Amino acid sequence: MRRTVRSIVTALALGFALYFAARGIWWIVQPTAPLLMVSAIGLYLATALTTVLAGAAHSVRMPSGPAVLAFVTSLAVPSLVSLSLPWHERDAPFATWYIGAIGLLAVVCIVRRRLLCGWLMLAALIVAASLYMGLGEAFTLGLVGSITWVVVAQLLVLFWDRAVRDTERLADIQQAVSAWNATQEVRQRERRVRAQLALAVAGPVLTRTVAARGDLTAQERFDARLAEGTLRDELRGAALLNEAVRSAISDARRRGTSVTVFDEGGMDGLDEVRAEEIRDELAAVLERARSNRVIIRAGRDDRVAVTVVGRAAGGAHDDDAVDLWHEIRRAAE
Repeated sequence: MRRTVRSIVTALALGFALYFAARGIWWIVQPTAPLLMVSAIGLYLATALTTVLAGAAHSVRMPSGPAVLAFVTSLAVPSLVSLSLPWHERDAPFATWYIGAIGLLAVVCIVRRRLLCGWLMLAALIVAASLYMGLGEAFTLGLVGSITWVVVAQLLVLFWDRAVRDTERLADIQQAVSAWNATQEVRQRERRVRAQLALAVAGPVLTRTVAARGDLTAQERFDARLAEGTLRDELRGAALLNEAVRSAISDARRRGTSVTVFDEGGMDGLDEVRAEEIRDELAAVLERARSNRVIIRAGRDDRVAVTVVGRAAGGAHDDDAVDLWHEIRRAAE
C-alpha cells in the first residue's frame, strides 16, 4: 500500500513537471534568445527528474546534492526564461510557466523533507518574479498558487509526520499491553501450578487432620512438617526448584536435616539451560550434605548464583559450626 501511494505521488510530480515544460516549449512569440529558453526547460526537466527519483527507493529524505541542484535551478530558470524574451512579453502565458514549475520543485523538496530548501526556493521565486514582471502581476499570473502549494505541502508533511509518530507510539503501547497480558497469563499459570501443588502436598495432610480432629500420630505429624516445609520452599524459592532438588530436599528432611530456602533474585537473568544446570548441581550438593541444618540462598551477586551453607550442631563458635560451604557460579566454569 505504501509503495503504491509513493508511485502515484511520483507519477503526479513527473506529470506536472512535463506539463510545465510543455507550456514553456509552446511559445507563441519567438524568443529573442531561444537557446536560453531551451536551456531553462532542459535544466528544469533534469532537476525535476533528479529531485523526484534520487534516493527515493531508500529514504523519503532527499540527498543533499539534488536539494542544492533544485535551489540553483530556482535561481537560474526564472532569469533564463525572462532574459530570453523582450520585456513586454514576459507576462505571456508561455513565459510564466516557471512560476508553477519552481513552485512544484519547492513542493517536492518539502515532501522529501528538505523544508529549508523548499522555502528558500519559494522566496527566490517571489523575488525573481517581482523583479521581472512586478509583484502584483506575479501574484495575478500564478504566484499565489505556488505559495498555496508550498504552504499546503508543509502542513501535510507536519500532519503526516505527527500521524506516523502517533502510530508508532500506539504500536509501542500495544506491544507493551501485549507483553503485560502475556506476563499476567504466565503468572496466572504459575499461580495455578502452585495451587495445584499445594493441594497435592497439603491436601491429604489437612484431610487426615480434620478427620482425626487433630489427634495425629507421630508419623502423621512428621508428614505434616514435611508438607509445611515443601510449601514454604515453593513460596520462597520456586526458581531454585526442579524435581531433583525437591526430591533431595525431601530426603534431607527425612534424615532429620532442617532445610531453609531463600531466593533473592540470584537466578534472574540466567538462560534456562544454565538455570537447569545450577539446579542439578544444587540437587547433587544436597544429596551429599549431612549437616544438621542446611541454608540455600540465591542472592543478587555478579559471580555467585546460589550459596549452600551447612551447619553442624554443637559447635563452640559459629565458624566452627559451618561444615558445608558450596558456591554455584552464575557462569559455567
